[in-house]
Amino acid sequence: MKGKKAIQVSQIVVGLQMLFVAAFILVALFYYSFFSSASNSASNSTSNASFSEVEQYDVVIANGRVIDPETHLDARKHIGIRDGTIVAISEQPLKSEITIDATDLVVAPGFIDVHSHSPTILGQHFNVLDGVTTQLDLEAGSYPVNFYGEHLRAGAAINYGSSVGHFAVRIKVLEGIDQPYIFAGDKTVVMGSPAWMQEATPEQIEQMRLLLHKGLDEGGLGIGVLLDYMTEAVSDAELAMLFDVAGAREVPIYIHVRRGYTGDPAGLIEVIELAKSTQAALFVCHISHNAMGRIGDWLTMIDEANQAGANITTETLSYAAGGTSIGADVFRRRDWQAIFDISYEDVQWVATGEWLTKESWEKYSQEQPAGAVNHHYVKEQWVETALQWPRMMVSTDALPAVDTRIPTNPNIAGTFARLLGHYVRDQNVIGLHEALAKVSLYQAQWMEQAAPLFKRKGRIQMGADADIVIFDTKTISANADYGDPYQPSTGIEHVLVAGQQVVKNGVHLEQVYAGKKILNN
Repeated sequence: MKGKKAIQVSQIVVGLQMLFVAAFILVALFYYSFFSSASNSASNSTSNASFSEVEQYDVVIANGRVIDPETHLDARKHIGIRDGTIVAISEQPLKSEITIDATDLVVAPGFIDVHSHSPTILGQHFNVLDGVTTQLDLEAGSYPVNFYGEHLRAGAAINYGSSVGHFAVRIKVLEGIDQPYIFAGDKTVVMGSPAWMQEATPEQIEQMRLLLHKGLDEGGLGIGVLLDYMTEAVSDAELAMLFDVAGAREVPIYIHVRRGYTGDPAGLIEVIELAKSTQAALFVCHISHNAMGRIGDWLTMIDEANQAGANITTETLSYAAGGTSIGADVFRRRDWQAIFDISYEDVQWVATGEWLTKESWEKYSQEQPAGAVNHHYVKEQWVETALQWPRMMVSTDALPAVDTRIPTNPNIAGTFARLLGHYVRDQNVIGLHEALAKVSLYQAQWMEQAAPLFKRKGRIQMGADADIVIFDTKTISANADYGDPYQPSTGIEHVLVAGQQVVKNGVHLEQVYAGKKILNN
């Protein structure tokens, strides 16, 4: 009897065990089926997402070495662009009907030139082939600001804008003449009239103050002051007024400081003290060309002022010669040979490329006082010292380029390629990351004080404007030279402005007008 019960119990246990195993198998099959279905669903979802990306991006830049100077990103990435904005930076490939293959190329923020005097079709043509996506005249400026870009009314390849030009305001107040830019219509400014030589009365200074405010209200990107061109005309009271307006409006003031003999820093000290007392943001134009052999001393003075609470920055050029009008104050009224430590044979007449003599100098200065000269006095060492200053910017200071039959200086076509080819790759003066910051990020950060939209420029980041340059570090070089300025750079393969391709395979797409006028509002 006991044996029968034992067998029955044993059978029940075995049955329960089999039931448990079956249940376990069923549960396992259920979970396998569930997760397999979820996985397939996710796979289908990913497939659908990839398919939708074709519609999602207007343009994709694929396989490029993406460098963002602000975040220090330096990696192989794919960039998706929609409505002129960067909306994707991905390790995974992206799809679009328009794809730019950037294999073995650097993808960087478009270059920002804050000091150009060539808002023309030809000027923009050579600028964009040198990687420029934003071209500004902040040293000379214009008034009224809405005049600036006269040659770009039908469309611009790249962005453009200007400061409020003190010179134009001064001409209007002292002479009653409208000269809105250094060239307007068929009229070029001549630097020998009363506005360039005559001191203003207190009443005239107040009139200028009102017009400067009006220019800022109309969108001017700060205040531009050609101080050295009217060095004896601008009184202490007038210069103080300019800084007062800039400080009160919290916009930068851009100054070509009064030039002394072979790097005398008195002109720099003058504006540093005003920047400190008014809290105006001060931009010192082309410091290497003013400081000359004392470039180190000038930069130290700026560092000390900034450590004391000032807000001062500066720029250099990548071409060594200076370029300006033969009628400039420094040539017309001062001992320019002693100031620059050069003579007639060191100066070129831009229009012909000829090297001048005393006789030809006097002839041109009398017959063509608005004509341009390149004076060769800057040493390579000065430029290298400037480039190594941590926050240095690089600009063109390009003279007007209107017609290829009329030469200009080479800065218009080769400034940025020269920096990246000569100073970065060949001479190792600075590294690539730092060089890219000096031509994009630092300008954008500084310009945020004038116009908030610059927070979206000078960067390769989500939400940034798709102003982008794509270049080859191995081949990039400048071809433009003195006497032969209209030679496009090598190695700039593609340029996008607001997400539109303006340069493709090194060729400017001249019917693409992606640029816009930039105002402070």
